Amino acid sequence: MTSTGSARRSRRVPTQFPFGHLTDDAGASADPVLVEIVQGSLAAVEQEVETAIARTSRSPMIRDAHDFRAGIHDRLLRKLTGRSYSALVHPVARDFPIEEMRPGDVFFHNDVYRSEGGIGHLPDLCVTVPVFADGRVVAFVQAFGHHDDIGGAVPGSMPSAATSVFEEGLMVPPIKLWSEGVPNRSALAIMTRNSRMPESLAADLDAECSACLMGARRLGELFERYGVGAVESAFDAIISRTTETYRREILSKIPVGTWTWEDYAEHDGVDEPMLHTQRITLTRTSPDDPDGERIVLDFDGTGPQAKGPINHCGDYSDGVFLKKWLAPILRNLADTPERMAELDVNEGIVPLIEMRFPEPGTLLTPVFPAPTNARTFVILRLLGVLAGVVAKAVDGRMPADQETIRYTGVYGEDRDGRPYLMREVLGGGSGGRPHGDGEDTIHVVPDSRNLPTEFTEARFPFRVESLALAVDSGGAGQHRGGLGYEKHIRMLKDAHFMSIADRSILACWGVAGGKAGQPFQVTIDPGGPDEREIDALADAAPVKAGEVIRIRTTGGGGWGDPLERDPALVVRDVRWHKVSPAAAYDDYAVVLTGAGDDLGFDAEATAAARASRARTDEVFFDRGPGYARLAGGPVYAEVDLRRG
Repeated sequence: MTSTGSARRSRRVPTQFPFGHLTDDAGASADPVLVEIVQGSLAAVEQEVETAIARTSRSPMIRDAHDFRAGIHDRLLRKLTGRSYSALVHPVARDFPIEEMRPGDVFFHNDVYRSEGGIGHLPDLCVTVPVFADGRVVAFVQAFGHHDDIGGAVPGSMPSAATSVFEEGLMVPPIKLWSEGVPNRSALAIMTRNSRMPESLAADLDAECSACLMGARRLGELFERYGVGAVESAFDAIISRTTETYRREILSKIPVGTWTWEDYAEHDGVDEPMLHTQRITLTRTSPDDPDGERIVLDFDGTGPQAKGPINHCGDYSDGVFLKKWLAPILRNLADTPERMAELDVNEGIVPLIEMRFPEPGTLLTPVFPAPTNARTFVILRLLGVLAGVVAKAVDGRMPADQETIRYTGVYGEDRDGRPYLMREVLGGGSGGRPHGDGEDTIHVVPDSRNLPTEFTEARFPFRVESLALAVDSGGAGQHRGGLGYEKHIRMLKDAHFMSIADRSILACWGVAGGKAGQPFQVTIDPGGPDEREIDALADAAPVKAGEVIRIRTTGGGGWGDPLERDPALVVRDVRWHKVSPAAAYDDYAVVLTGAGDDLGFDAEATAAARASRARTDEVFFDRGPGYARLAGGPVYAEVDLRRG
């Protein structure tokens, strides 16, 4: 298997890059005090870049929803910061010799197939700025974020029925957008001309370029203060420390062996709903393995490339982006939640993960020009697939599933007859965990948020009538899944609704006896004469003035047997309107008594109700009723069995 996997992978790496390979004693000579200073400075510069972008950008997606992130990389293209994931410098270094770069240069790209896996869809625009010291490049500051519109077939540049990347917007391979501090006006004119929101796009790009240039100056000051050699030695120490920490505290929790699990996207916008398989076979090697102690993630068995835009280019550059994207899942194996929060993901995790990809032509190895704008259906699902396969390896000591990103929005003409686009990235509930309930309405993108009601009502022709937790959306369990949003928007003018969302049929799975959460749902005019449900992939669903759009986002899966949940917690959840009285009995077999402040439970009746219900632990994962619909009858997959 090893030789076959390596051969498959090598054909997808077009160029060798100047990666740094740490020796066992890399960074050992670094002053430990300086290492802490450098690590803190990197985090401060990254935060300063993001703050500058948030304060000076214009589009709601960047300024208000905060769907962007910054990253710092060294001259060997290694990611140094770990608070957030970021794109890669590799495509820039591939196309522009580092020795020819100059202070004030800014590089730009958004081409999915030329990004070495760092960009997932065209609306993610990436700027990269080299950092100089002693007359040479010593590091890179980078920012990339999701922009409102970069052209393509539909407003927002995410056509749900796209069958080619050419329908999805303007595609730009790595270019020099600024040269020694001077913007390339011709390139900017081309990009803004292709956008339906040219002023916002121009302002956002200016904000990102300026912020990264500022970050490069700040980082250059660090090298000037301590010297290039000392700072680079600290970089080695930071990365080496991450490698050793994950080897000692995380890999050690996974026993030697091999396990397989899979999960699915439910539709691609073109074909009828079906199971689009994403499979991982995880192998934990032994400490005396000749190739080193690591985990091997083999994606063989992943389904074929989709006709629609759910594909993700994950197999470039040995999957280095995908390694850093998936690695945060492993932090759940830390000894405590507090320790988990302390563990960053930087380039230090890369040597501990080997990836083996199928031949080109699958969901993870798409062939140009396959569409990719809804690739979140794959890369977010892979987070859950890794969590699931690790859960099998560690007897369930991992969280249940979550789906905490989807794009919804409306567009049309505002009160003054001007075109507008309001797009929002709404979160959902996270999965129940071995140590506690899931969190409500979280987002996979760090620091992202739903749009403020005051802002949207002032700018767009609709009224937000309510924004609340979606009752009963979290999966039942000993530790309940977190709840999703329920949002009601009343349109004041005719408009069109758009949605790029998954998990509308297949729910977030529960584990170790926990139940699946509730799926995503959009209803127009609920309870009215024209009530209708909107598909989760929609570009232009008409909505009339006066009608309400009700959006319910996903709840996380439950962890553990619901019949083991403390009845007092169920009473609390009912009092807090997180669980309905009906679900208290149906899901938890808790017999409620009283109402309001006197709400309680009958301990004897509850014990009897729980004793009467059958229990089984043979099926380790609960996928909810939607799985049977798409699987043609079976309620679980073979890999869902505890022994499977």
